[in-house]
Amino acid sequence: MAKKVNYKKRIADGLLERRLQGKGAILIEGPKWCGKTTTAKQFANSLLDLGDSVTFAEAQTALQVNPTVLLAGNTPRLIDEWQTIPALWDMVRSEVDKRQAFGQFILTGSSVPPQQEEIHHSGTGRIGRISMRPMSLWESGESNGTVSLSDLFDNKSLEPQNNPLHIEQIAYLVCRGGWPLSTMMKGEIALDEARDYYEAIYKNDIHRIDNVRRSSERTRLLLRSYARNQGCAVSFSRLSEDIKENDNQSITYETVSDYVDALKKLFVIEDMPAWNPNLRSKVAIQTSDTRYFIDPSIATSALSIGPKDLMNDLKTFGLFFESLAVRDLRVYADALSGNVFHFRNAAGLECDAVLHRRDGTYGLIEIKLGGPDLVEKGASTLCDLAKKINPEKMPSPSFMMVLTAVGDYSYRRPKDGVWVVPIGCLKP
Repeated sequence: MAKKVNYKKRIADGLLERRLQGKGAILIEGPKWCGKTTTAKQFANSLLDLGDSVTFAEAQTALQVNPTVLLAGNTPRLIDEWQTIPALWDMVRSEVDKRQAFGQFILTGSSVPPQQEEIHHSGTGRIGRISMRPMSLWESGESNGTVSLSDLFDNKSLEPQNNPLHIEQIAYLVCRGGWPLSTMMKGEIALDEARDYYEAIYKNDIHRIDNVRRSSERTRLLLRSYARNQGCAVSFSRLSEDIKENDNQSITYETVSDYVDALKKLFVIEDMPAWNPNLRSKVAIQTSDTRYFIDPSIATSALSIGPKDLMNDLKTFGLFFESLAVRDLRVYADALSGNVFHFRNAAGLECDAVLHRRDGTYGLIEIKLGGPDLVEKGASTLCDLAKKINPEKMPSPSFMMVLTAVGDYSYRRPKDGVWVVPIGCLKP
């Protein structure tokens, strides 16, 4: 297969290459337009493109007459949009068992298959999984990558590093999002891509996820409410009330729950789970998920907000920047064998993001637009949380960081060791 010449390298490249060496098949999951197929094509040597209507029709016929032909081809064989023919899952699993070889198939999908009953085996041990999200700023080339999270985990010393991005650029990047095609465009043309993606969600995609007919208008209203409440641990009941208060429409709790579930299957919504550390005190820890989209541009598009609107309302800008930062941290966490959580206890102490790795090490991160007062507030919060962690039951944080939108350079504060890092300097 021909490889794309102007391909921008992704963090998922390394993950896919490694996983293919230890699994018979790899499933790449994520929202449409995030680059799953393009990444998979860099490693595949044959292709079954079920996103093509002609190929899909032929594949359905082959499934009845000679299904083995669908899996025949040079390996790794890429099966794109596999979930449109759910029976392929069990076929791939069985073929992996027969061949007893690694790196046989790559499956890509932009939604969870609607007919789960057609899948009889989990694929455990045969089919590995990789999540892909829209591009981080380091992948798209906006971050210079002079501060490595891996180095911070290893407690390496770093000299102050210059930040290449100013606040107007950050406002634009929040609204543009990390959709690979839009990163190759400029100005309003790139912003159009983000708006087109958002409109496709409620006009088209919500109808293709399963056999349930959902309302485009209700989907649009829910997306707007989610955008207003991103970064907050709001209940479905509160989302229902928010829609009524702000849009003068009534949507029941059950409808909100159903639509949110559908949007998660489309990889549009990715809520953040709570972190549960061992603390010295017995103050209750809140366990509700916080609400986030897979990319901040969905939220800005849902509320018809552009870069100038963010610049004119710094409080709102701060909330949307947090969504951008969470997206990037999640992408980087994948490269570090980690996950991103949030923390909040009943006393009101909270931490925007905890990057916790499988080996038990973790970093505490506060996300702020920037400026001395906000940086000081974020650093104080981190130090307060670190003091409450019980060192007899879990290690101290590997690092503490205030992740900012602006700032001339990255540095480590002498008085408390907290790193202050502009997002334009960060990489995994």
